[in-house]
Amino acid sequence: MTAPSKTWIAELPKDRLIAEFSVWSADLVRLADDLARVDPFVDVLHIDVADGHFAPAMLFFPDLVAGVRKISARPIHVHLMVADSILLSQIEQFADAGGDLISFHVENEAVAEVALDLIAHRGIAAGMVLRVETPVETVRKYAARLDFITLLGTAIGVKGQGLDEKAGERLQQTKKIISDCGAAHRIVLAADGGIREHTVPLLRQSGAQTVVLGSLAFNAPSLSERMAWLHAL
Repeated sequence: MTAPSKTWIAELPKDRLIAEFSVWSADLVRLADDLARVDPFVDVLHIDVADGHFAPAMLFFPDLVAGVRKISARPIHVHLMVADSILLSQIEQFADAGGDLISFHVENEAVAEVALDLIAHRGIAAGMVLRVETPVETVRKYAARLDFITLLGTAIGVKGQGLDEKAGERLQQTKKIISDCGAAHRIVLAADGGIREHTVPLLRQSGAQTVVLGSLAFNAPSLSERMAWLHAL
């Protein structure tokens, strides 16, 4: 399967919400079929990786990314929720597997600069993710080096939680950080966690350019109608 162009981030929609689909919410037993079903509506595929230490969950692995790469031409965003001690090796493995964008956490501060250097050396896009309790100011010093900044709206690595009440305010603050950083390239602001019908309009109004879609998309009674609604926000 052909990989996305090197300019794929610049080519993402600017006049509507970018549709980022979380593989975690797909039918994992029939993954290829489920990804084919949603493919016409996907702008980015989001694959979470957690080591059971940094985040309580354990998912996913490089072979899965490599498998998805074989069946999808959509950009693959790998979200690493892993300890400092393994972050660099994980970046290498998921870059080898076909990730187009690798995001790690601003809380990996001890190795963050080295990690960004490694991602740049591998020629792929770089992102950072902030836990819901982490002040958004912590990303300011890295912002100009990033292509995506993702704010979590719920506790890390746990499905089904409600959106944190400060999520909108935090997005607005991060939007200003992006504006102030002076980057010449596009930096996409993303929201992840607590994505529901009643929360997406707030997130969009607060500056989110993409929301990470889980059950809201995969379990929609009519995916075409759900995406039409999302695109109209």
